[in-house]
Amino acid sequence: MTALSDADIEAIERATVEAVAPEAKEEWSGWLLPFDHGTISRAKAAVPLRHAPFDAEGVIDAIETRYRDRGLAPAFRLADVPPFEPIARLLAARGYHGAKASIVQTGSVGHMRNVTSAPPADVDDTPDVGWAAMFLGEGFEPVDGANRVRALTRAPDSRYASLRIDGRTVACGTIAFGHGWASIHGMRTEMAHRGQGHAARVLAGLAGAAQARGVTRVFLQVEADNPAAHALYRRAGFRSAWHYRYWQTN
Repeated sequence: MTALSDADIEAIERATVEAVAPEAKEEWSGWLLPFDHGTISRAKAAVPLRHAPFDAEGVIDAIETRYRDRGLAPAFRLADVPPFEPIARLLAARGYHGAKASIVQTGSVGHMRNVTSAPPADVDDTPDVGWAAMFLGEGFEPVDGANRVRALTRAPDSRYASLRIDGRTVACGTIAFGHGWASIHGMRTEMAHRGQGHAARVLAGLAGAAQARGVTRVFLQVEADNPAAHALYRRAGFRSAWHYRYWQTN
């Protein structure tokens, strides 16, 4: 695992929430609470800004109240680290279950740029119709796809990569900037075009956008059970920083 400072952990969590642009958010006692009625879990799960012990029962009670006051089901995004074990145990005792095992990975923009020798994908200041269509096509759930398009396009300070073949977008991704980091989101490749190196070209294009901004550090979040993505990100120089799960009751 890559060791990160407390300041870097907080910066990554803040940048993560900003990149999915929740409808509202607030801070409470070292936690960031995003509120959203869409389908993106990161936009509606409370997350601690440091990997340190908390008063488990007091935290859960207060956060549950804040989410229910807004008509939302309480949810928590917790790193699998020892300081959070008491919170996880108490959540489980209250009927929550941990799901969507994922990993935060960090890397260098320079290494990511060199993931392929093929020409990088185009990067635009605003997404076009072809980019948006990538989230609404075969293999993607329509409601979730539409929610992701809305969230990624309303996020502040983002750029949008599109790999086009004969004028048609077949792979895409997004890079967001904030808190001293670049972050990768919304990586998609058409099913018929997978395994051809297109995602690497998207990463290279996004890295070029970060280099143009003078940003050198980058992070992403990937599902634990996604071997193809893990292989790509290893080639791009990413290393795991911490694992996490979403705790919810439904």
